[in-house]
Amino acid sequence: MTSRTAEIKLTVDLDADKVATRIQWQAAEAPGGVATCQSMMLSLWDSEKQVTAAIDLWTRDMTIEDMNAFFYQVLHKMADTYLRATQNASVAESIHEFGNKFGDTLGVRCGELKRK
Repeated sequence: MTSRTAEIKLTVDLDADKVATRIQWQAAEAPGGVATCQSMMLSLWDSEKQVTAAIDLWTRDMTIEDMNAFFYQVLHKMADTYLRATQNASVAESIHEFGNKFGDTLGVRCGELKRK
């Protein structure tokens, strides 16, 4: 198997108050070129220091409703990722259940993402 390098590029435009006005991302292996988004969360694990570094950004035009839906979907994505990484279905389901309670509390309905 041949090793390779994949690149992910993030570009953030800031206003005078250092608030994001535009977030764009591009991945060499993703079709479609540059994509714009209104919010992002990037978490990086440092196993030597046993800490997570994070970059959390959102644009000024991100609504609270969109932020609620974003968090709802991220919680379910985290559960799916955790299951793939650990095969621990019980804990993954607990994360999904929390995500559903979060969504129910805020009235978030995201179609097929709504878990039973």
